[in-house]
Amino acid sequence: MTDMTVSPAPSSPIIAPSVLAADFSQLGKEVAAVAGGDWLHVDIMDGHFVPNLSFGPDVTATIKRVTDLELDVHLMIEEPEKWVERYVEAGADCVIFHVEAVADKDAVVALCRTLRGLGVRAGISVKPATSVEEYLDILGEVDLLLVMSVEPGFGGQSFMPEMLEKVKTLRAAIDAGQHSTVIEIDGGISADTIADAAAAGCDAFVAGSAVFKQEDKAAYIDRLRSLAAAAQSQGQQ
Repeated sequence: MTDMTVSPAPSSPIIAPSVLAADFSQLGKEVAAVAGGDWLHVDIMDGHFVPNLSFGPDVTATIKRVTDLELDVHLMIEEPEKWVERYVEAGADCVIFHVEAVADKDAVVALCRTLRGLGVRAGISVKPATSVEEYLDILGEVDLLLVMSVEPGFGGQSFMPEMLEKVKTLRAAIDAGQHSTVIEIDGGISADTIADAAAAGCDAFVAGSAVFKQEDKAAYIDRLRSLAAAAQSQGQQ
């Protein structure tokens, strides 16, 4: 892959269905049903960093073969620096790692630069107990910051509205610094919660069980996008 330039901030809400909630016995059919999304979110869990186990690069590569959507790969794993290249090779368009899984802020910056050098977007994520203030001065190194609005590790959890204070802090810092960093949120996103997240300043929205449990997944994705867009528009007035 060639080095990529940082993309401008999105002009419309990004809906990223989370494949973790799909029926893997019908993976191709399930992925096709959410083709109206913007990205496909892929959760990687190692059973150590979080108390659950999902899948690895091989399944990620399989998912890449059955979709035209960009893969938004979220590494909930220890020592992500040892694995990022494998996921880039598997087809990731954005690789997100947890700040809690690396040594310090310098290591965060170094890994972001590695990812950009590999030709993909560099994303970082914070658990609910982790503050974002420490990372405001490195937003220029980060293409995407994922705010977890549940404890990472399991799907189907309830949205934590208090996490929106982090989003507001990030939105103010990104706008003040004229950064293009995308704010993504993951955990409990549904038609009941997406407007609040959008109004707080989120650009991208991961939705798992809320999407995949629908009979008409495409219509629900459109509904989520419309709700988010309306909330963003109202917030800009």
